[in-house]
Amino acid sequence: MAARIPEKFRDLVTTKKAFAHLATLMPDGSAHVAPVWVDFEGDRILINTARGRVKDRNMERDKRVALSITDPDNPYRHVAIRGRVVGVTETGADQHIDKLAKKYMGVDKYPHRAPGERRVIYTIEPVKVGTMG
Repeated sequence: MAARIPEKFRDLVTTKKAFAHLATLMPDGSAHVAPVWVDFEGDRILINTARGRVKDRNMERDKRVALSITDPDNPYRHVAIRGRVVGVTETGADQHIDKLAKKYMGVDKYPHRAPGERRVIYTIEPVKVGTMG
């Protein structure tokens, strides 16, 4: 069953430049954690990455994820999300990483694209949400 991020914490995924720490599962069951930019659509979290990265391979194989997002202005305010990947697409992913670069870096184009890189958007549905602050 889906869970919702409370309205009072939605700024952490919509307007604030808050980094999320995304936990995925390695093939041996151990955790892999990576800082990521986040976007929000409806009640779902969007993560953009490049094909072939560890988090990409992990989320393709195991749809269970967790995210921790701390308010950059108040480290005692945060949201923790356990969820599952419910969508994966490369369609629109290049434009999406540019949108995230605008939010997080203030630039129109994502400047760290590697030659031949294929971007992908993962849509995550929250299953359990916890907050503090």
